[in-house]
Amino acid sequence: MEEAWEASPTGEGPGPTIVLEKHRALSSSPAAHVQLACSPRHCAFPLDGSRLCVWSTRDPSEQLLMLRGHHQSITAVAFGNTEVPLLVCSASQDYVILWNLDDCREKVAQGLTPRGTEMGTRPGKVQSLRFSPDDRMVAVCAGSRVLLLDVAVSEGRGLLAQLQGHRGSVTAAEFCPWQADTVISVSEDRSFKVWDSHAGSLLHCSPVLSAYPLLSLLVDAEHRQVVTGDADGQLWVFSLREGHGFRCLARADLRTERARFCLRRGLALLSPPEGPYGDGKVDTAVPVLSLAPCDLSGVLGPACAPLTAGAVWVGSSEGLLLLLPASCELEAILLFQDFQNLSVQVAGSCALSSGGCQTFCLLSSLFGGQIVLLEVFVDALLRVQPSPGLGRGLSVLASSCVPPTSLLYLGAAGKREAEPDTPKLPSLRGAVKDQPLVFHHQVRSSGYAEAPRATMFSPKTNVKDAGKRPSRVKNSRRCDRDPWERPLPTSLWKWRSSTLGRTAVNCVQFSGDGRRLACGLSDHLSLVLDAELTGTPAVLSGHGGAVSAVSWSHNGRWLLTAAQDSTLKLWVARRAELALTLGAGLISGPVPAAQFYYMDAFILLAAGPEVQLLSFHLDTSKDEIRRYKRRSWGRPVLRLALTGGAEVTSLSAVNDFYSHVLLTAGRNRALEVFDLSTGHSTALVAEAHSRPVHHISQNTGSAFTSQTPHSYNLFATAALGDGVRLWDLRTLRCERRFEGHQARSIPCGLAFSPCGRYVACGSEDRHAYVYDVASGTFSHRLAGHTDTVSAVAFRPSAPQVVTQVLPLCPRRHLVGRDSVRGDWPAGRAGPGWMTRRGQGCPRGWLSRGQGAGVCSERTAAGQGAGVPP
Repeated sequence: MEEAWEASPTGEGPGPTIVLEKHRALSSSPAAHVQLACSPRHCAFPLDGSRLCVWSTRDPSEQLLMLRGHHQSITAVAFGNTEVPLLVCSASQDYVILWNLDDCREKVAQGLTPRGTEMGTRPGKVQSLRFSPDDRMVAVCAGSRVLLLDVAVSEGRGLLAQLQGHRGSVTAAEFCPWQADTVISVSEDRSFKVWDSHAGSLLHCSPVLSAYPLLSLLVDAEHRQVVTGDADGQLWVFSLREGHGFRCLARADLRTERARFCLRRGLALLSPPEGPYGDGKVDTAVPVLSLAPCDLSGVLGPACAPLTAGAVWVGSSEGLLLLLPASCELEAILLFQDFQNLSVQVAGSCALSSGGCQTFCLLSSLFGGQIVLLEVFVDALLRVQPSPGLGRGLSVLASSCVPPTSLLYLGAAGKREAEPDTPKLPSLRGAVKDQPLVFHHQVRSSGYAEAPRATMFSPKTNVKDAGKRPSRVKNSRRCDRDPWERPLPTSLWKWRSSTLGRTAVNCVQFSGDGRRLACGLSDHLSLVLDAELTGTPAVLSGHGGAVSAVSWSHNGRWLLTAAQDSTLKLWVARRAELALTLGAGLISGPVPAAQFYYMDAFILLAAGPEVQLLSFHLDTSKDEIRRYKRRSWGRPVLRLALTGGAEVTSLSAVNDFYSHVLLTAGRNRALEVFDLSTGHSTALVAEAHSRPVHHISQNTGSAFTSQTPHSYNLFATAALGDGVRLWDLRTLRCERRFEGHQARSIPCGLAFSPCGRYVACGSEDRHAYVYDVASGTFSHRLAGHTDTVSAVAFRPSAPQVVTQVLPLCPRRHLVGRDSVRGDWPAGRAGPGWMTRRGQGCPRGWLSRGQGAGVCSERTAAGQGAGVPP
């Protein structure tokens, strides 16, 4: 044992202490590929092959223990989970020995030789040991078997169960903390298995996960997850919650994540070594040697999100990586080569133990007999590698007033309200005065040919009203205090086709009051339907290309449509009348995204490499004499270009309340945040996805439910082949990754629920997925679609969601069937419609017959999650 000393980074001056090498030992027999043991108080490793060495991590002056009992080289060591008594187990090809460290220290103090308890003889080559949570059992991974030994029974008679089923050597095993009889194991056959140790039966067997052996395993008791890694640096996170069926939550490539981390934090990426032939570079592997939990709540403080607090240490041959399992993104990197004074530069085995701000790491060299114990200070490491979003103070909710010189202030102050849709009737006196005789808007009839408007002196027959005057407005909607407290959509409620032709629906959006639904089609048309999918839809025509975006104004009076023909149109929503067309000379290319902004004071649109902020005025009053005079207008007030001149693929901003933040995505796979009060870029997130982001959805809430102020800072992004990621604007950190759906070749949209607890997205497997933000996996998988679900939308006023489906090949027209009476209603022939009475929430746009359609789903109390055949 040598004196502790500080390891300093290469090429840097004095700074905070990040790594401290506390112990160092040299073994005559290499300890690479051996399971080491490390706990917050002690660490244990084989020395010179057959001797077991135990160090204290807290007090270097504490007596060193040398335990002898094995005749062959020790291949695995593990500590128990309880502190009193503190147990350690060691295994070789001849014995499995259990040691009580308190008894061993007493015997050493008395001058006696400590002896352990032989639990098994000749188990074979043991690669891993693990104690149960109560230290009553030990799982021994010997060959392709998992042996469960009883700690209380010695001399080889304590074999409780023998789990067989792997086709390769078992490399690691873990007990489930909340189910003592459940054991999880990983093997070189590239799969993991879940066992019932009491019955000795197999509960679950995963498919082959990788082309490389699985080496490490970790069970997260707080989030009910299991994390495993292989020899090539691939990492998987699976759910262990009841009813999830061991589904995969996330997957990460450590080499890709490390390159993305260095690019975002502005760090120098470690270049790969040169190959033996020529000047080419060798792509080195990043094997996952060990996994250990790490709690960051005490390090990051109150600003730390709950999803970020639970991190995982990943030990590899090149260094230590701090990973967030919820998003599979790196929070910190510690490379051994960055510290020139470390005795071990390439690790062959690694054991980790974390507690508070300190982490202990026990390493053995890959090419020699060096064994070192490192102390890593997590708070200093995070200060050296800060998150790019910390300290920026970004928030969707405006924290201060807009300065008077800002464009937002001038635009909102100078905004003139448009006149109401219906003109006011003139007063009786002078009604015809000062108006042309021929060009009257309305000609009042004399009334001689009409029936009388009222019956005078009619007897009172409604006795039940007790003299109450009836309401003039008939309201069929019941008052719901919080409609989103009801269950989520689970079953098909209604379906309706969009058109008679074979046309795809590109976008869909509900109005703010939840009464109307707008959708844009690829045949240059837009439709406005009732939210209940009844009645005849209003058809908006005039575009020369596929409609790519629809947006409702905050007051619900105007509807915006944008198309690929580089035009943008504003419509009077109630009359389906065109109010303004913008395009020629103003928009330079196809418009992938457009919307109202700043409480209908502006219009935001993306065209080519820039984002335009337009000021507009709408005047729908008619003047039959001056028809040529144009009263509605729109002009650009601000043009913003992305960093690097990349093409804009999507944008998002809040229109329901005043906000200064604009989120954009480009072809360069980056996210960029603009502050429109100043007109400048405030943050850039490089490599947000592995492919360009095609959709951004913000948590905007609705007028029918309430959220916490910090919830509005969440937004989600989607990219082809890279799933959906949930971001926090305050830290610009990915908090969740949703990967249960399939979106490899077709862009599938997503939407936040008004309550902010769920994210819905489409999929290519003919389903719509509703993800739970808290759990990180989908809570509902909505079936019944006939093709790829390309877009979704939540209804603000009710727990309903609408999905749109790409059209199928032409088929014969279908007739809807009433699911309650079981008969075929007359006069309902057409492209097809379907209704489930008494059940749930709109689910989506379906393709029936010759056209795409809209399908909705609703949840009713007491109804199961059934899907109509």
